[in-house]
Amino acid sequence: MVLLTMMALVVIGVVRLRNLFAVVILSSIYSFLMASVLIVLDAVDVAMTEAAVGAGVSTVLMLAALYLTKSEEAAPRHTPLLPMFVTIVIGAALIYGAADLPPFGAADTPPNTHVGQAYLERSLPETGVPNVVSSVLASYRGFDTLGETVVVFTAGIGVLLLLRRNVRSKAKD
Repeated sequence: MVLLTMMALVVIGVVRLRNLFAVVILSSIYSFLMASVLIVLDAVDVAMTEAAVGAGVSTVLMLAALYLTKSEEAAPRHTPLLPMFVTIVIGAALIYGAADLPPFGAADTPPNTHVGQAYLERSLPETGVPNVVSSVLASYRGFDTLGETVVVFTAGIGVLLLLRRNVRSKAKD
């Protein structure tokens, strides 16, 4: 609960600030806190990815973009009532959906009774990898990992292209 409270405070800070440098730093802190939550939930592989991509690469790319742009956000031209309403509705829908989930770590859920046991039994014969975690990440989730890599690579190329275009337009002026 402490981590989630800290995350909520960081989000409030991101929404309230107009200084974009402070927003980038708070976004990096949010990613670090999210990685900490994932560690608490025993998803260390996802936590490491969140720390590397969210707190590391994203922060560097946002700072590079900020270097080429203004550091203050323009004042909003409209009231934030519609975005706030949409956020509250989506948040309520997520809370409603989460209320029906089984308790965290319950032993009688399908992932714990069927899926996990199947991985433990079939991992070595199907993949030939003695470490079950490695076999799941490298073999069963190989396409998922490849897809994540493609998304991150594409996002990086997109940012570089946008920044390059901005440098060209400034050079012509």
